[in-house]
Amino acid sequence: MLETTLTLEERITRLEDIHEIGQLRARYCQALDDGRWEDLADTFTEDGAFVGLSTARGRAEMLEFFPQLNSSTVTSWWHFSSNETVELDGDTAAGTTWLLQPCVVDGESQIAAGRYEDTMVRTAHGWRFQERRVSFFFWSSLESGWDAARFSFPPAVDAADARTVERLG
Repeated sequence: MLETTLTLEERITRLEDIHEIGQLRARYCQALDDGRWEDLADTFTEDGAFVGLSTARGRAEMLEFFPQLNSSTVTSWWHFSSNETVELDGDTAAGTTWLLQPCVVDGESQIAAGRYEDTMVRTAHGWRFQERRVSFFFWSSLESGWDAARFSFPPAVDAADARTVERLG
């Protein structure tokens, strides 16, 4: 919630930060989908972590994890994100982004949806992810159809979205 006691300069800085964070999230998805692994790793802090299908912490682990995933099991993917929220607190930020991800797993067309929970920090090079945690509402083959908590891709089960699973009881 925006405080009305902020000066005009503070409000502009806040809007610039929110815009830069939106650009960070877009650069992450574009680098991931284009296979630009160095650019992808650059969206994180030096000790930043991607958590979800596995955990990759730091640049070296990310430069190993993402290309390996893309060259073995998930051979194609496209990340479409929306419904972004962000809460700023000085040089830190947190927020959520919805994810829709058509992909190809072992030659089979699949669709996944979920959310990213982000923790970000301002660095000398701009905003970066300290942690990007993905959880999935579903990940299903197009042939079998999709529904909440339906998983055709076994690694996605371990990253099932807890709120979705709880809601389904």
